[in-house]
Amino acid sequence: MYAIVETGGKQYKVSPKDTFNVEKIEGKKGDEIILANVLFVDVMGEKKIGTPYVSGARVKVRILEQDKAKKIIVLKYKPKKKYRVKTGHRQPYTKLLVEEIISA
Repeated sequence: MYAIVETGGKQYKVSPKDTFNVEKIEGKKGDEIILANVLFVDVMGEKKIGTPYVSGARVKVRILEQDKAKKIIVLKYKPKKKYRVKTGHRQPYTKLLVEEIISA
């Protein structure tokens, strides 16, 4: 049993009890969220393909944590111009736990 869901402009293949990181979703730790953008569902060999989404299919997930990814260093440099800029970036993400895949 698995499903392919879309959130944050990306697609994820998920199964029950899986954990995965997505772009930041509003909510607190422990909140339950329903992901309605389900592109594909496979339940006991019965496959449903959406056009673009499977109607009635949802994935119930729970927020495990809201955090930031590892820091990425960005350097800008132009030779012979005395121009140097060093900045960093930490992308926020939400860690989710798949509780249930609901197929219509």
